[in-house]
Amino acid sequence: MLLNEFELTIKKSKFIGLLYKIDTEEDIKKILSDVKGKHPKAKHFPYAYILGSSAGKTDDKEPHNSAGMQIYNILNYNNLNSHLLIIIRYFGGTKLGASNLLRTYLEVAKNVTKKITN
Repeated sequence: MLLNEFELTIKKSKFIGLLYKIDTEEDIKKILSDVKGKHPKAKHFPYAYILGSSAGKTDDKEPHNSAGMQIYNILNYNNLNSHLLIIIRYFGGTKLGASNLLRTYLEVAKNVTKKITN
């Protein structure tokens, strides 16, 4: 179930954060498939989840630890168990650099979880 959405544009790259409540690992697969189907022109779909004692994250071809780790850290810090956070990136034509990517993914993750944690 989609709980919140947040969008941010930096140098023509659009980032869309989606926070979902999940119950099973099958939910993760289905949601990822649905999101990718709805956003076929997006370049990256990094995400993280925490589900009971299991957790996972991926940078989805972004520079190592620039996306998935930032997303996971926000979920973990806010004790958001049974949640999946996906950040969709539409590439705007300008490379942002690893440090800008890291900050942007962190900002989107913080903002999409804000409604749930406040």
